[in-house]
Amino acid sequence: MPGAKTEKLWGSLLHLSFNMWEDYYLPTLKYDSGYRSELALSESLWYAALRTMQEQGLNMVVVDLGNAILYDSHPEIAVRNAWSPNRLRQELDCMRKMGLEPIPKLNFSACHDAWLGEYSRMISTDIYYEVCKDLIEEVILLFNTPRFFHLGMDEEVAEYQETFNLAVVRQYDLWWADLYFFVGEVERNGSRAWIWSDYGWHHPDLFFRNMPRSVLQSNWYYGSDLEKEKDKPYIKLYHQLEENGYEQIPTSGYYRVGHEKNISSTVQYCEKVIDSSRLFGFLQTHWMITLEKNREMLLKGIELLGEARRLYLK
Repeated sequence: MPGAKTEKLWGSLLHLSFNMWEDYYLPTLKYDSGYRSELALSESLWYAALRTMQEQGLNMVVVDLGNAILYDSHPEIAVRNAWSPNRLRQELDCMRKMGLEPIPKLNFSACHDAWLGEYSRMISTDIYYEVCKDLIEEVILLFNTPRFFHLGMDEEVAEYQETFNLAVVRQYDLWWADLYFFVGEVERNGSRAWIWSDYGWHHPDLFFRNMPRSVLQSNWYYGSDLEKEKDKPYIKLYHQLEENGYEQIPTSGYYRVGHEKNISSTVQYCEKVIDSSRLFGFLQTHWMITLEKNREMLLKGIELLGEARRLYLK
């Protein structure tokens, strides 16, 4: 129908691995900090989350893999009781049958790569590049050449690593060289690179000079009033990405009480400032481990995304 809104991607992040930080603690945000050497996963909650996504009409699930898979190429990074590649394939088939497109995520930011084990301390070396190359290739094969591959690449600044045992920050040409390497490997294997966009908050000139338009962008904001904060770098970036012709999946988050309006306000704001042809959809994040203690919050976050979708389609 003329003027009718077309369906977008409505995705939810789901953590198989939550090993993003080696030693990190943010008590005010109640993050599940610290590295776990064994798979920490409630399978009951995992399946409940997928069923809730299906019930809410969502069509994409971004799977944070980390070291929760016993990779054929690098089994040495896996946690105890990690899923086998065959188990992962079975789960991906289940998602597809539920109408959920599975998208892999491996975060290669030096701020969030504890899952790489000893290789996280070998950033930008020949060994590091070979391991990352192998993992990207294997994951793309496991996912049957997914449409997108989420590379993370967020928050690689010193202030986020002040409690780390080892703080590592790539800057300037090295950060870009490594990003190009990751993007190149994803594209070489037939998928499209997807990243968090917050590098653009800190270095907008470099970002728009160097970022390939082929890379799908997810700027993010977890507050409730985008209009009130529209002059802040993290809101302005939605506009700047649109002005420079990038395709976007704006991202919200629900991981603590008070964020209930974040996804609906993100949808309402971004559909006004991003052309529909470049607005691919929306992603809801849940920065909490997939364990029973987080059941209520995780399922509520998925339901909030479903509500935002229904309001959008009205």
